[in-house]
Amino acid sequence: MKITTEIDKMQIFSRIIKKDNKSIGFVPTMGYLHDGHVSLIKNARKQNDIVVLSIFVNPLQFGPNEDYERYPRDIARDEEIAKKEGVDVVFYPKYEDMYPEGFSTYVEVPELSKNLCGISRIGHFKGVTTVCAKLFEIVKPDIAYFGQKDAQQAIIIKKMIEDLNMNIIMKILPVVREKDGLVMSSRNVNLNDKERKDAAALYQSMKKAEELYKNGERNTDKIVDAVSSLIREKETAKIDYIKIVDLNTLKDLDRIKEKALLALAVFIGKTRLIDNIALGAEDVWS
Repeated sequence: MKITTEIDKMQIFSRIIKKDNKSIGFVPTMGYLHDGHVSLIKNARKQNDIVVLSIFVNPLQFGPNEDYERYPRDIARDEEIAKKEGVDVVFYPKYEDMYPEGFSTYVEVPELSKNLCGISRIGHFKGVTTVCAKLFEIVKPDIAYFGQKDAQQAIIIKKMIEDLNMNIIMKILPVVREKDGLVMSSRNVNLNDKERKDAAALYQSMKKAEELYKNGERNTDKIVDAVSSLIREKETAKIDYIKIVDLNTLKDLDRIKEKALLALAVFIGKTRLIDNIALGAEDVWS
């Protein structure tokens, strides 16, 4: 397994791979790998000649009062997991190389960034699309792998790829969960024991929403009310948002007619967790 922090070396490696007509599968991450990341790596390993994993805690997608400094980091652990899963290259770009002095070019998908996490995290998705555009240009992947956990992010990046005619196939893989349903997240490590127990209510509330939908409920206010009431029972929980939106436009829905996305963000203690579930489709991306 190769490890590099240098952009030019990563670019040279990718050029050689392309010259040999080999495919590159790319898994961009912020590190502190968990089973959700591993599922992306495993798929990339099955479907490509070469697998590149990037690890970069991107400051552009953190607001001034967010958890950039608290975001968990463990390079040695990440390298061990990457090696075990057959990653060919781990790419750790440096901040000063990704955003040199005078950097002033950004990529944005404004319409899809307005709702959900975009309401409270101003500029977050501008940071996400900018760093992904740069990583795609450096790594030159044939296929890029993302998780459905970050549904809004995935939809925005997919739109960016389409709009900019990037020659990349994007694959969005299902959410990977803990035994109690809590979505796998690098931030879960920040939860204490009580918070960890309370966090299970997020998935429980979404299962309630799914039950209501299967029983014929289509009024989004009623479904959201049922979800929020379950979460508010937990002492450490503070709701950022709970919304049901159109899968393509990410705009709020009054009633569910076809496929919809129930998405939520909740603070458990100081840790902000997100999750989502499809309503009206087995596969939200079909």
